Amino acid sequence: MTYYIADSAVFIMGYPVESTLLITVPSVVNELKSSETSMRFDLAREDGAKVEMPQPCMIDEVRKMAQHTRDVEELSPTDIDILAKALERKDDAILLTDDYAVQNVAVMLGIDVKPVVQKKIRDILVWEKQCIGCRKRFDDGDVCPICGSELKKKRKRKI
Repeated sequence: MTYYIADSAVFIMGYPVESTLLITVPSVVNELKSSETSMRFDLAREDGAKVEMPQPCMIDEVRKMAQHTRDVEELSPTDIDILAKALERKDDAILLTDDYAVQNVAVMLGIDVKPVVQKKIRDILVWEKQCIGCRKRFDDGDVCPICGSELKKKRKRKI
C-alpha cells in the first residue's frame, strides 16, 4: 500500500488524495491558517488522515543532506519535519509537495516525490554562495569574509 506524506500545499490547493492513505506532521497542521484549508484538513482527518511526529534520527538525516545540498537555509522547520516523515516511510510513501528545495533534498534522500500543482524538479542541485563584489565562492555565509560584500546563492553543480 502506498501512503502520501502531505505538505501544506495538499490542503491549501485541495489536492484530491484518499484520506486513509494520507499522513502529515503537526507543524503542517499549524501552518493551515484559512478556514478553508483548516476545513479540508478536518475533513481528511475525520476520514482517516493521520498526523504523526517525525523521528528525531530522521530529522538529523534530513539536516545532514540539506547541508550537503546547501538547501538548509531555504527549508523551514516544517519542511524538515515533512521530509523526515517521508524519509521514515520512503519505501511505501510518496511525498506531495510543490517546494523545490524540499523536492531537491527529497530526491537526494531517495524519497519519491510528486508535485501538487507546480512542475516537478528536473535537476538535483547543489548550491554555493558567491560574493557580488570580488566574485569569490564560499560554501555558506551572508557576508564575504574577504571584501565584506553580500553573498548570493548560486548553483554549484547539477547531480
